[in-house]
Amino acid sequence: MKFLRVAMAASLLAACAGQTASAATGNVLFNGTITATCTLTVNSNGTMTVSSNLQSLSSHNAGGSAGSVQVDTTGGVSLSVDPVTTTTAPTSDVTATTWTPTFATTGAQTIVETGTATALTVPGTSTAAINLTGTKGGTNRFSAGGYQATVTVRCE
Repeated sequence: MKFLRVAMAASLLAACAGQTASAATGNVLFNGTITATCTLTVNSNGTMTVSSNLQSLSSHNAGGSAGSVQVDTTGGVSLSVDPVTTTTAPTSDVTATTWTPTFATTGAQTIVETGTATALTVPGTSTAAINLTGTKGGTNRFSAGGYQATVTVRCE
């Protein structure tokens, strides 16, 4: 009985040995969608210094420095700075201050200094320099003490 099974298997193999197997192919498609996106990473905060006439407190004044933000984007977004809403000043400073935030970028996209929302059309990494100027009008002057203001950078 064992011999019969072995003989049948051998004859079956011999009959199939001369034939080739048929080949088949299939295509697998991959789809992906990337929405316009942007990420912001604060590299450093800015420093404001006062002008000699005591009417300007700015990152543009001598000794001041811009804040730095890394901007990574796919393009198709807009970069902007919001009006300043959060400030602290010494209690002796009772006169109005006009705060003006601006930004400029270098890297994947170059934007000259502006305070207006600007389209980022090129994908890649840019560095945004964020500046802030506080201005007193008329005969008003900045008082001695610590000042702080928050600039919100927006990418949408």
